[in-house]
Amino acid sequence: MNRQREQLILQLIEYKKIKGHDITVVFDGWKSGSSKEDLSITGGVRVIYSRLGEKADAVIKRIISREKKEWIVISSDREIMSHAWSCGSAPIPSSEFQSFINKRGIFAVWEYELIEEDYDEDRQRKGNPLKPSKKEKALMRARKKL
Repeated sequence: MNRQREQLILQLIEYKKIKGHDITVVFDGWKSGSSKEDLSITGGVRVIYSRLGEKADAVIKRIISREKKEWIVISSDREIMSHAWSCGSAPIPSSEFQSFINKRGIFAVWEYELIEEDYDEDRQRKGNPLKPSKKEKALMRARKKL
């Protein structure tokens, strides 16, 4: 697991060199972490390990709730994605981000949880059907920044 985390961090460092984005990655420390949240900066990437008894999801939610800016949140967890939308941030599924950076030649192996989203095709949508929704516009803006 530590090797995969190190590979991910190296991949994000390379991505940061190309794009220049501020990047924060949060790992679970809830089973084996320390009593305090651990924060370090490696190659310009902010790396956070949650404290013992706290999951990374709680840290991610706290960060995007507290730091009021439009985050691009890379996660396939539905709860995190929903929280990101509610805070004015745009969630991008992990698999989509992985494909995007692989196209740029930045390779590493990630382990991530992929949860399929429920999509109701019969749902009635308000407004002009030819115009993208607010969420679709936010995702387009986020994808352009990647």
